[in-house]
Amino acid sequence: MHLNMPLRAWPRPALAALLLGLCALVLSACAEQRWASEAEVQAARYSHGGAPELTLVTIMHYDSGRGDHTALFINGTERVIFDPAGSWTLDTIPERNDVHFGMTPAAGASFYASHVRDTHYAVVQRVVVSPEVAARAMALALQIGPVPPARCASATSALLRQLPGFEGLGSTFFPQVLMRDFATLPGVITHELHQDAPDYQAKMLAVQRPL
Repeated sequence: MHLNMPLRAWPRPALAALLLGLCALVLSACAEQRWASEAEVQAARYSHGGAPELTLVTIMHYDSGRGDHTALFINGTERVIFDPAGSWTLDTIPERNDVHFGMTPAAGASFYASHVRDTHYAVVQRVVVSPEVAARAMALALQIGPVPPARCASATSALLRQLPGFEGLGSTFFPQVLMRDFATLPGVITHELHQDAPDYQAKMLAVQRPL
């Protein structure tokens, strides 16, 4: 096969590969790079306490039952959130690509409040991990970003699959699929956050308390 052949003459597998490659390039160009200074990161660092843990957050659409976004809180020596292809920002929270530092309970509440509304709710899945796994998760998150649009679940599942104990998770582009796979892991604690629930504010803070 020659590169100067008309596209209509290309074999279908080769044409599909070409189109996928072009899409990846376009999406990569759309990913916005952000890199906070070391001084900003150091000033914002927040130690959450409690056991090291990973918290998978899936934003679900009420009407369609579709998962519209995936993010991952990482609590180790500090608490951050990996928010791949996310739109949430806070002036006081520095970001390096898709990793946000200084995730205090107030910052976490801002994240949840920006996603949980009359059309969407959050499924929050927490699991205790070793300090080594938490550190590895943060290192991987910093290596990945910035993530192109519509790749939040793909990026998060790729990160998780590289961690001890999470290798069995499937690779997926769909947040609700990753959420269902994550639920099968031993020790997962699951909560749901609904804006119209009478105890919404209390639950939003409860899912951020150290385990």
